Amino acid sequence: MLSPITQATPAQPAAKPAEAPKATSPAKPQPAPTDTVTLSAAASARQEITETSAQTTREASHGDNQAKRLLAKEAADSKL
Repeated sequence: MLSPITQATPAQPAAKPAEAPKATSPAKPQPAPTDTVTLSAAASARQEITETSAQTTREASHGDNQAKRLLAKEAADSKL
């Protein structure tokens, strides 16, 4: 048999969590670490040797002094 509830206790309000103190300034994001790759002299020389004339011309037009010297040398050799 069921018996009715005669006395109910009122619900207690939930405790409010304490607010964390707010930072006065936002944290600055850290820059991502970068790796630096250095080619050996032999690897650099091989890369320059295997470069096409179109690449050399493009590099010379963008200010690459080594490419400019190579184009000038090739132009002088072709006149001979």
